[in-house]
Amino acid sequence: MPIAYPARIQKLERYSERFEAYRLPAKDCDILFAMYPAGSDIEPHEHNTENWGIITKGELVLTMDGKEQRFGPGDWYHIPRYMRHAARFEKETEEIEFWFKKDA
Repeated sequence: MPIAYPARIQKLERYSERFEAYRLPAKDCDILFAMYPAGSDIEPHEHNTENWGIITKGELVLTMDGKEQRFGPGDWYHIPRYMRHAARFEKETEEIEFWFKKDA
């Protein structure tokens, strides 16, 4: 997959558990610059973080509470702490995701 992130972002720490990303740690938050090849699936799981993300390229198909939602470029999504969810990417997709460790 071609990487669209600038060289400066590509020098950040690599994150590669369920997907590939560059990680920028911040106070009480991790910021992930993520990339998903077309056809990627992320199995149902949950986080101990509250996650907000914005799609910058492609499309996220997010399933929560048995409901499927689609998010494209410029769309923000929210995943509450401990909410079981799954994701799939039918198109090559990039996003910036914020994993908040503490409640606001």
